Amino acid sequence: MQTRNKIMEDMSQLMTNAMGVAQGAKAEAETAMKSMMDRWLADRDFVTREEFEAVRAMAQKAREENEALKARLDALEGGKG
Repeated sequence: MQTRNKIMEDMSQLMTNAMGVAQGAKAEAETAMKSMMDRWLADRDFVTREEFEAVRAMAQKAREENEALKARLDALEGGKG
């Protein structure tokens, strides 16, 4: 009976070790995939959402400034007319 318990303990330990290895391999595969995707995206010159939003805000501000300058120019030209 002792032999049977020892075999079960050994099998249990083996399964526990196998699960640890599998979890480590999963984490390593995820890290490798993320790294590969990051490199692929960087090679494509894609921008991040934050970069896009920053440029969009700058363009909106420039548009507003252009409209204000145009209105001011029209007022000055109208006054000279």
